[in-house]
Amino acid sequence: MKTLPLLNGILMLTSGIGLSVQKAKAQQKPHIILIMSDQHRGDALGCMGNTSVLSPNIDRLSEESTLFCNGYSSTPSSTPARAGLLTGMSPWHHGMLGYGRTAETYKYEMPAMLREQSYYTFGIGKMHWFPQKSLHGFHGTLIDESGRVETKDFISDYRLWLQLQMPGVNPDLTGIGWNEHRAGIYKLPEELHPTAWTGKMACELIRNYENESPLFLKVSFARPHSPYDPPQRLLDEYKDKEVPAPYIGDWCGEYATLLDPAKADKDAPFANFGAEYAQNSRRHYYANVTFIDEEVGKIIQALKDKGMYDNALICYISDHGDMLGDHYHWRKTYPYEGSAHIPYIVKWPDSFGFRKGLKVDEPVELRDLLPTFLEVSGTQVPEDMDGLSLLALLDENRKHTWRRYLDLEHATCYAKENYWCALTDGKIKYIWNFHTGQEKLFDLAKDRRELKNLVADRHYKSKLDELREAMVKHLSERGEGFVKDGKLVVRKETLIYSPNYPK
Repeated sequence: MKTLPLLNGILMLTSGIGLSVQKAKAQQKPHIILIMSDQHRGDALGCMGNTSVLSPNIDRLSEESTLFCNGYSSTPSSTPARAGLLTGMSPWHHGMLGYGRTAETYKYEMPAMLREQSYYTFGIGKMHWFPQKSLHGFHGTLIDESGRVETKDFISDYRLWLQLQMPGVNPDLTGIGWNEHRAGIYKLPEELHPTAWTGKMACELIRNYENESPLFLKVSFARPHSPYDPPQRLLDEYKDKEVPAPYIGDWCGEYATLLDPAKADKDAPFANFGAEYAQNSRRHYYANVTFIDEEVGKIIQALKDKGMYDNALICYISDHGDMLGDHYHWRKTYPYEGSAHIPYIVKWPDSFGFRKGLKVDEPVELRDLLPTFLEVSGTQVPEDMDGLSLLALLDENRKHTWRRYLDLEHATCYAKENYWCALTDGKIKYIWNFHTGQEKLFDLAKDRRELKNLVADRHYKSKLDELREAMVKHLSERGEGFVKDGKLVVRKETLIYSPNYPK
């Protein structure tokens, strides 16, 4: 087993106290509140240095937490990212190398494993699993799936609730699809917005929580993922805000003309729509972040009012980012920071005694949350789980065991050449393109915006050689289709599911 349980004491009760030992053990365990958003890029928060974004509640949470500055999503699109979060495994080992359907069951599943540790487990919001009402160990879920119907006769709980409020109303009155990057104002009363619904349901559960078991609550917002549709009230807060224009690297010119903007669809993955268009989309996107921030504030206040906050482990993360026009790219599935870098905030229970406001630079990923929760809950982390407990980074005796580089990848999506694998430590990033054999190298410590590709820079030759060798080592377990004679192989075919995908 990887780690000793953090909670190894058992409260001993005399026979005169009417609680069982089992109940006493459960009471020691902290509540775990996992708050996630969809497509929230890592730099779109005030606490991450973006003064254009209004996020006071999440910023305040970060001041009471550990802020992991180099949080990533290894496979930055919804379903494979969520598979990694669910299982604590790397893409190759949970089996999803790109966008597809999550398996119905896995060897390791976060809600099921916490349920085994006496937690009451509940999920609210977007799960993006298949079938869409899968539980994976949750006692129950309330689902918002952004209008997606992938299971026969499926209607999300949010849309059913909406019909109770306004029977017959169209929830998609903005007319903007969930993969478009144009922007608009929400057309219904803002209390009917899915962001408001998700926060409301979470607060209701917390206010009503009288269960003797510790709570594992996953709250999953469907925004700021498109449609970029904030209420007018929140967009008005950005009226006089200076919003950054897209970052344009010295390597991305081909993407400006890959699709003719005059002919491109409103959900085109690549095209130069101009800085003004992108800034308008960003303004609406940021307003959606602010909407989520308000709901996060309400959830935190509900926990405080209930007396649960001090003994709660609270996380704020996202499944992946959003390019928002950087390098003429839109949406996700790319190795670049806008797509793969995510918010990653962990507030620890007060009893742990960790310094508040700590910033950590080591590379962390969604797979690291499950082993963290397991250690916090008092159980051991399976040896074959790829994720690492974040507690190791706060322990000088264990910090040296952390990974050197984090692996990222995505199977072909949007364009044939978008099939890649990458390694990063948050300071440097190496990208290998499976189809073309092209490489990119970015010095993130000096160039977080990835403006300059350093592959041909002689000053970085030794670092390039080191990372190329590390990539060979990383891919070697996959066989000669990926590495042959110690060299990276240019592939003709895309592999979306690895042999480890559950059948």
